[in-house]
Amino acid sequence: MTRTEITDIDSGFDFLHKLLFNILLITDGRTTDILETLMGETMSLQVIRQEQLNEEQTAHLGKVLDAPYYVRESILIGSKSQRVISHNIALVCSEYLPPLMFETIVAKQEGIGKTIGAFGLQTSRKVVDSGWSNDTETVDLFYKPIQLRFSPTKSKIPYKKYSIDFGSQPGIYLLEYFNPNMILDRWKQVRNEDKR
Repeated sequence: MTRTEITDIDSGFDFLHKLLFNILLITDGRTTDILETLMGETMSLQVIRQEQLNEEQTAHLGKVLDAPYYVRESILIGSKSQRVISHNIALVCSEYLPPLMFETIVAKQEGIGKTIGAFGLQTSRKVVDSGWSNDTETVDLFYKPIQLRFSPTKSKIPYKKYSIDFGSQPGIYLLEYFNPNMILDRWKQVRNEDKR
């Protein structure tokens, strides 16, 4: 293979890499479905932390509600590769969710998108922010520093912040950080399969 051919392949991969992440960052569809398609495997959810906010924390949000708010931190893991694909922080506003859905998410620690799909709920999603962040700049929904569960990287980390609205109210806020190496890892996997 000539140097020009290698450069062309690298340029093509860089273009594809950016394109796939750009699609992921702007879509208002179910992110897990897109990740499963990109990675060629199903995703499993692992809840790292889930807790109800206290009065002081909800007041800090500018809310005084009778119904509880929950914060959930989770990761999506590839079922075959066991690779951490995304690290997610959710703020769940119980007042605006159907009660059965809220119970399923909190009690059973089920995935949010899969639960919405299982119940056949009509929702809309609004992307409020997306982009690329340095590893040292990653924060949670309250702008506190967060240590992501995928390998430290010098690459910028793609992220997307959005709300899931139930009717006219945002019932869930989500911040998702995506493993910046996942496309490259998938590319290597496909190339290795082709060599067999």
